Amino acid sequence: MASGGPARTRVLVAGLGDTGVLTAGALARHRDLAVTGVSPTTGLVSGQELGLRLADPGAWSRDYRIDYRAFRRLDPVDVVHGRLVSADLDAREVTVEHADGTTGTLGWDVLVVATGVANGFWRSDGLRDDAAVAADLAARHAQVAAAATVAVVGGGAAAVSAAYNLAVRWPDKQVSLWFPGERALPQHPGRTWAKVRRRLEEAGVALHPGHRAVLPDGDEPCAGPVRWSTGQPDAPADLVLWAVGRVRPHTGWLPAEVLDDRGFVRTGLDLRVPGTDGVFAIGDVAATDPLRSTARNFQHSVLARNVRAHLAGEPLREVTLPGRRWGSVLGPQRSGLEVFDKGGRAFRIPRAVVERALQPLVVKRGIYGGVRRG
Repeated sequence: MASGGPARTRVLVAGLGDTGVLTAGALARHRDLAVTGVSPTTGLVSGQELGLRLADPGAWSRDYRIDYRAFRRLDPVDVVHGRLVSADLDAREVTVEHADGTTGTLGWDVLVVATGVANGFWRSDGLRDDAAVAADLAARHAQVAAAATVAVVGGGAAAVSAAYNLAVRWPDKQVSLWFPGERALPQHPGRTWAKVRRRLEEAGVALHPGHRAVLPDGDEPCAGPVRWSTGQPDAPADLVLWAVGRVRPHTGWLPAEVLDDRGFVRTGLDLRVPGTDGVFAIGDVAATDPLRSTARNFQHSVLARNVRAHLAGEPLREVTLPGRRWGSVLGPQRSGLEVFDKGGRAFRIPRAVVERALQPLVVKRGIYGGVRRG
């Protein structure tokens, strides 16, 4: 900022995952906002597409692991590599632990909480550089590749995607999917599950409904057997992948008065945190609805608009949230990308369109605002 110029409003985006990157980029387009983002990694490490991440980490990295410096909309953003330790909402500052072990504080006029959640071994708020992320991806892939039998435990999209992609990647591997209900994907329309079930069976995945696992203390992949609280015999496996939706929000740095009884940030439909001044939340960490739908559906644009409205003293808009999950379940395949609408009807985007138009033009240029190669 030039000397003597008008003061810029300081906006701190806590967390630069999938939603945080979009939010910071949307806010940074306004020149009167000085946007800072804090992340425990040096680039985006997406929580999407667990199956592809395990089966082909190289292909996954091309679209879901991106250095922050590559995002054109983050050019005006001051990206801080660090882990949030605490927040003083009255003093309007947070404490950050840096990679070298030192700590420092960052002030803000508006705070946006987008720190996400832990939801299995593939989501972490640990301090890591790019080399550490790459090493972890390679190690997970090698661990799965070495197992002759893999049991995937869980009924959500991450579990289903993992089971399918591992079975397609290694046809000789015995892959099984174990879930507690009569069907998997309980948050999707029944039509979606019917279609996905056929895909799983065609890939050779053994389906085991009605099995509720006795959960271990952590989420790390481990050797079997798996024990069941529903009374069935133990299930042997060389490797067990836990994708049971044991969600834990990354909110240990926030004061308890802004959290609900599960540790999520209490958030209104206008994405403000009640009882605070200038604090917003978005993404999986925000307790807007049971599906945590603000992590999807382009709600970052609503948040950016509401931050501007808050600063101008104008009314805020409320987000519109879907009642069911929709979109891709199995992720990109050789045949293309199968996407399910809100009613469970499927349509397929050919692979050539995904690689030549959807990812480079729609996602990286349109949604992210431009991503530099390399």
